[in-house]
Amino acid sequence: MDRLLVAIVGNQNSGKSRTWNTLFGRTVRTEKKERTLSLGNGESVSVFLVSGSPEEREKYVGEIVQGDPQIVLCSMQYRDDVFCSFRYFLDRGFFAFVHWLNPGYKDPCGKTWDHLGLVPRLLVENSLIGIRDVKMDATNRVEEMRDFIRGWARSRDLIRQSR
Repeated sequence: MDRLLVAIVGNQNSGKSRTWNTLFGRTVRTEKKERTLSLGNGESVSVFLVSGSPEEREKYVGEIVQGDPQIVLCSMQYRDDVFCSFRYFLDRGFFAFVHWLNPGYKDPCGKTWDHLGLVPRLLVENSLIGIRDVKMDATNRVEEMRDFIRGWARSRDLIRQSR
């Protein structure tokens, strides 16, 4: 079964939650069920959101994700154990669409080099990764995510029309 992971990776306080809040147009948190994401023009899709990163919570992502969602939006902290979270999704057949927030909102030194090897490790997987400067307006990166989700969901007949 085709599944999609939309991941936001960044340091602590880098803007991961702000990205989800902008995408949904309101403050959102992790729940135990899927929710509706508006894609615009009366279209929507069901997604499961993991807003606080499993790494910051010190919790295995498999204990957070409930049910069998086809689309998961997940915050991930840029640290060594992030690969455990990615492995969870990749081993379950998810395609990973990843935005690495670099520099993040509170990163004091600007862009940092990829000391974890995140980019090459993901590029050999079923994934697409981009580096985004979170200090720029969130609108463009959020619309890029929304467009990707729309295209992916449309090709799998997952989009619902509002009445």
